Amino acid sequence: MSAYLRLPERNRELALLALALVITTAGFAAVQIARAEAFAWSPLIAAALFALAYGAAHVALRLYLPDADPYVLPITAVLAAIGLIEIHRIDPDLARDQGLWIALGLGLFVAVAVAFRDIRRLESLRYTCGALAVLLLLATIVVGTEVNGARLWIRVAGLQIQPGEFAKILLVVFLAGYLRERREVLAAPARRVLGIGIPALRHALPLLILTGAALVLLVAMNDLGSSLLLFAIALSMVYVATGRLLYVGAGLGLFALGGLAALQIAPQVQTRIDGWLDPWPDEQGSAYQIAQSIYTIADGGVAGAGFGRGLILGANGDTIIPYAETDFIYSVIANEMGLLGAAAVVLLYLLLAWRGFRIATQADDGFSKLLASGLAVAVAFQAFVIVGGVVRLLPLTGLTLPFVSYGGSSVTANFAIAALLLCISQRANRERT
Repeated sequence: MSAYLRLPERNRELALLALALVITTAGFAAVQIARAEAFAWSPLIAAALFALAYGAAHVALRLYLPDADPYVLPITAVLAAIGLIEIHRIDPDLARDQGLWIALGLGLFVAVAVAFRDIRRLESLRYTCGALAVLLLLATIVVGTEVNGARLWIRVAGLQIQPGEFAKILLVVFLAGYLRERREVLAAPARRVLGIGIPALRHALPLLILTGAALVLLVAMNDLGSSLLLFAIALSMVYVATGRLLYVGAGLGLFALGGLAALQIAPQVQTRIDGWLDPWPDEQGSAYQIAQSIYTIADGGVAGAGFGRGLILGANGDTIIPYAETDFIYSVIANEMGLLGAAAVVLLYLLLAWRGFRIATQADDGFSKLLASGLAVAVAFQAFVIVGGVVRLLPLTGLTLPFVSYGGSSVTANFAIAALLLCISQRANRERT
């Protein structure tokens, strides 16, 4: 261990990427052997392509961000590998598409790393990012495609793109820039009401308008999971910027009111809450997904059935849990990797969040600190909500598991988040040396 820690940062990163490649190769081979009871070259080819894509990203970091954190990229590699293996286990065709999206995501990762080596360039674009986020959500409402009651996707050239995933990042950039500029006046009360210090409305109004508009648009799209995520990001960033519990209390109060309103205007919210509280009376109906998720997790036991050997597919070849490759991929992981593997995945997200917050504490300017904090919260809270949903700790939200779930927009957007964190880390580490 001491010899490993003495390695240069990029060499440490390379060693951990090699470990991710071993996991990828072994997982693909295990699934293939379980399927065909024979060895095949296709898993090795898939692992080689995976290694090539991550190798290119590693080379780009050596060239453009040599002092950036050495652990963020390997953590994403292990998460992406586990997701790719389980998606291949469900449907090899879906795994092929996911592999292409991972490659595209890593391409975007490199592009962001090159374009924003000086992360301060983003601060001057804060209002542009905020406006683009609202426009993306508005475009989804106007020309988007409705699937399962939610209008989340825009169809372009035969592909379905989820603009909300990218709007999330743009809103974090806006909040980081705006809060860095106005944090002092937001923290200092302009007047007191019932003994509580209230900031001047003219300073808080742009923040309320843009964040509120984004939330209203997300509710109009019937994307309540993303609304919850955005609300949590905004609340946490405001608290980090001001340190005032007033905003936390007010935010939680607004959340409670919004939840009550959602129960009245969105029937599926009540359905999800009923299924969360007691799925068993209707486990063959509206609560079928969550009930099957609990059974699937329980069937995995402590050590799991092994890659390719879990009870995931029915007799007709479809997944027992509907949309297992997206909303319930964590249940599949728990079934085949057991409690130990499922806990390891949670630990990977905790490590990723820790690295994100560590980057935030190392940054020497307010914008970078707030941006890194917001991005870390975005990944960590999204993972918490989706894992909590499939184990019945929380109601289901429809969010995807970052880097793991099937879906091009989610994968590429999360790689952009990873790249921004490394851009912040590069500047922070360069300033310290």
